[in-house]
Amino acid sequence: MNKIIDNKLAFAFILFKAMQKDNLSYIYRGRFTQNITDHILYLAEDNLEKEEQSSKIKKRVYSIMVECLQNITRHQDDTNDNSVENLGLFVIQKKDEKYYITTGNLIEKKNIENISTLIKKINSLEKEELKNYYKEVLDAGSLSNKGGAGLGLIDMARKSGNKLSYIFKDISDEFSYFYLHTIPTLDNSTEEFDNKYDESLKNIIDIHSIINEENILIIFNGFFNQESFINLLGTLDGQTGISQSEKKEVFYITIDSLQNIVKLSEEKCSGNNDIPGVILISEKNNEYLFTVGNFICNSNIDKVKQKLEYVNQLEEVQLSEKRIFDDNDKLGNAVFDMRIKGKTKINYNFFKFDEKSHFFLIQTSVSMS
Repeated sequence: MNKIIDNKLAFAFILFKAMQKDNLSYIYRGRFTQNITDHILYLAEDNLEKEEQSSKIKKRVYSIMVECLQNITRHQDDTNDNSVENLGLFVIQKKDEKYYITTGNLIEKKNIENISTLIKKINSLEKEELKNYYKEVLDAGSLSNKGGAGLGLIDMARKSGNKLSYIFKDISDEFSYFYLHTIPTLDNSTEEFDNKYDESLKNIIDIHSIINEENILIIFNGFFNQESFINLLGTLDGQTGISQSEKKEVFYITIDSLQNIVKLSEEKCSGNNDIPGVILISEKNNEYLFTVGNFICNSNIDKVKQKLEYVNQLEEVQLSEKRIFDDNDKLGNAVFDMRIKGKTKINYNFFKFDEKSHFFLIQTSVSMS
């Protein structure tokens, strides 16, 4: 296998393991529009419904996500900076039965003092004091010229029942990147505000640096279903200029093929039943790279590898002439469709996980030129 390709897949496996370590379930990096935020919320709501949590905590988590996404949208047009650092960030994480919600956006350094002062004040207030402060600011209407950004921070603290953690990362002489981190609590008590809370945010910042370097737009670490794939693709629409129907069709067929391969390659191996797969979508030079990974039993590796190798050795004219596999061979036809739509050979690798299973990564690209 090509060494560069192998390194890219190895990177995806390393990133997956890092996300597993910190239980990061979803990362979105890019521009935020109403359409994009809607799809993020649909995806989050679908995942929350699968969790064994009370309706109270699910509503609280969802409400805070709405406020966080609105907060990013308010700030994203504050600067004219067109660098990768100006792309917003949204992360959701579940750890120790708690949800962590993290956002990031570029701000002008002249605003750091005001934001820091506001958050420190918010963190110093008790529940009833915070409620009164919210009313005071709402009545005054003068805290922020961004139409409620200050109120949004106060409301986040009120709804989460917890303090806000934050870090400013230096970007240039004019700008810093503002990371905001909160934990919605299950009851009315405040979580202990300790080093673990800040450490969680620092780990996310490290991962954010990696995905900036690789220009990764979306990472989803969870259980795959048709709805989750559709909502993931929905977050691309508007950000990447793929609104034309024919481009959307290519994306959907590519993802559908990947999903079929995932379903058909996996079995319930001992020790892997509760571990999800991962999908990464990145962009470079108007080309979109789709990487999907999941666990596969050792007994299934040869079957999957045989199909991939067979389709990869076919010339383009052979792909155009006819479908190679019969209608009952769903795995073979999923590989075949992905090769046609991607118009390039399929990259893949198997990384050993334990004595019974490997982590299977498959990758294809779609050109939008």
